[in-house]
Amino acid sequence: MRISDKIIKIDPDKPEPDLIKEAASIIRSGGVVVFPTRCLYGLAADAFNDMAIERVFEIKGRTEKKPLLVLADSHLMISCIVKDIPPMAQQIMKSFWPGVVTVILEANNSLPVNLTAETGKIGIRKPGHPVAMALVKTVGAPITGTSANLSGFPGCFSIADLDPKIAEEVDLIIDAGTLKGGAGSTVVDVTGEHPVIIREGEVSENEILAVLNLMHS
Repeated sequence: MRISDKIIKIDPDKPEPDLIKEAASIIRSGGVVVFPTRCLYGLAADAFNDMAIERVFEIKGRTEKKPLLVLADSHLMISCIVKDIPPMAQQIMKSFWPGVVTVILEANNSLPVNLTAETGKIGIRKPGHPVAMALVKTVGAPITGTSANLSGFPGCFSIADLDPKIAEEVDLIIDAGTLKGGAGSTVVDVTGEHPVIIREGEVSENEILAVLNLMHS
């Protein structure tokens, strides 16, 4: 299939339901879809399908020693893939979701080990882009949210910048125009007694700590 035949253009603010259903069907069938997140284009696959996860790693040329984050639309969906949602995590979610913060929690045994890279942990974010949110809801399960770039190379803000190697390997490309770019999400590990900032993005460490300090005031 030609790359141009894989591309569907979608309204970034009010995504057409039939296009979302088409993409969701591909994901449920084990496919990989390029889709828009808040800052960058990502690679969506069924988070419960180990073969689909394997394809994501292969498409990116990414080492399987690095886990993939997932996108989920609700506490109910999250509760199906983690052992617990501690108060610290709940406060961060309440304050900063959707988007901007990825929370690392203890994964339960329902997730493929290649998704978590055998760390026993999983990074989760509620998507901050209407297309991504609609896609998760329609799939009805968590999807991967890793960036649509070759490992070690910059992410892409528009489909015109998508690496041809990735475009050739995926099953569908959702074009929602040029994305905002920016610092990306802050990644915080809340599996221990105290939060650990893995990557500082749009939300600063001080903002995270300020919100958590309010819990105890």
